Amino acid sequence: MDPEAFQGAGMWLRSFVVAFVFEVMLVGLVHAAGPFGTIHVGNWNGGAFTHDSTGAFSHCAASMPYANGMTLLVGQDSNNAWLLGFANPAFRFKKGENLTIDLTFDGQAEVRLFATAFSEVMVSAVLPTNVARAFQKASLMVAVARGTPFQFSLTSTTPLIAAVSNCVTRVKADGLDKVGDFTKMAAKPQAAPDKQAASPAGGKPARAKSGTGFVVSTSGHIVTNHHVIDGCVGDIKGNLTGEAAMVLRVVSSDTNNDLALLQAPSTTTFKDFARIRDRSIRSGDSVVAIGFPYHGILTSDFSVTTGIVSSLSGMRNDSRFLQISAPVQPGNSGGPLFDNTGQVVGVVTAKIPALRIAVATGNIPENINFAIKTGVLRDFLDNSVVPYQTAEPKSELKTTDIATNARPYTMLISCNATEQADAKR
Repeated sequence: MDPEAFQGAGMWLRSFVVAFVFEVMLVGLVHAAGPFGTIHVGNWNGGAFTHDSTGAFSHCAASMPYANGMTLLVGQDSNNAWLLGFANPAFRFKKGENLTIDLTFDGQAEVRLFATAFSEVMVSAVLPTNVARAFQKASLMVAVARGTPFQFSLTSTTPLIAAVSNCVTRVKADGLDKVGDFTKMAAKPQAAPDKQAASPAGGKPARAKSGTGFVVSTSGHIVTNHHVIDGCVGDIKGNLTGEAAMVLRVVSSDTNNDLALLQAPSTTTFKDFARIRDRSIRSGDSVVAIGFPYHGILTSDFSVTTGIVSSLSGMRNDSRFLQISAPVQPGNSGGPLFDNTGQVVGVVTAKIPALRIAVATGNIPENINFAIKTGVLRDFLDNSVVPYQTAEPKSELKTTDIATNARPYTMLISCNATEQADAKR
């Protein structure tokens, strides 16, 4: 990593230690204002912080002291980068000094981090997304620096990571004026507009909208399109075919790439979930799209359509998308696109605006639809620290078997939305 970028990413963690952990010892350094709101998970405590010089939101973080004299710090900055810090009053580092830290999680293979000392008693390192996931899932971490091992029992790290991520998402969306307890992740993430939603501009009531999503982890993380949940008021609900609806919460959203991550209630577990193909798909390969088009008008079960990959780019050569011939309709958005072995190769996102193209060209386009590539999806899940699984293509399956396998994790996503939000789709 570029040294200047590393220093910038680590600046907030240094400030966090000053403001929250070693306030007396490090009084000479630049302070971060905060914490705003609270993160309290087990023995982890923290909140949101701002740059003292600008007042702008900088990061969310939490720390936990250990009996060995160490304090472990975990945070995420406003650019969604994860960092891990180690502080101890017995340390004697030179400010700016670089060192390597070897981490072992639950006795597995070592991971080497390149850390920087931001004071004589604290070092920090940027956490690659795969290491952040390992940290989240592990119960024991051993850190070795300069031949000295330090052991950390990792408790409550899954809810901690969720709370820190929730803190960043909420502060970026709502600002610091509405901070609160970031460990309480409401099932109504957009509750503020509820009063307006009952009677939006023009006096028109909210209307039902729906799309599709699919589960990507045993913890109930669900991928869909951003536009499927954009403008939702009140509860966002998810239904597996034949099962009762569950209320979903928004974990993160990417407007630019039209992706959103939802999560089922913590009491819900999923034995079956989608695997993402780890190899690029090719033009001409067969694909299967599954979703809930025109729900309430057509069947209440999901629909299955087949086609091929027509092109490896979308409109105007946009390399984030696949062009597919599998027919899709409103309601398919956010659904999984499978290869002929049952691995996910994309997220269905749109069909070409036929009437607009017809007006421009005089011809009505047919079988031109689009899906978000798995590279974009995996980047989104990595940034959201979701423990998804990849898989190599297996032997070819019948379409009926692909549909049967997808049933336990392909979900109808529904909510009420304002007329304006529905029009933007």
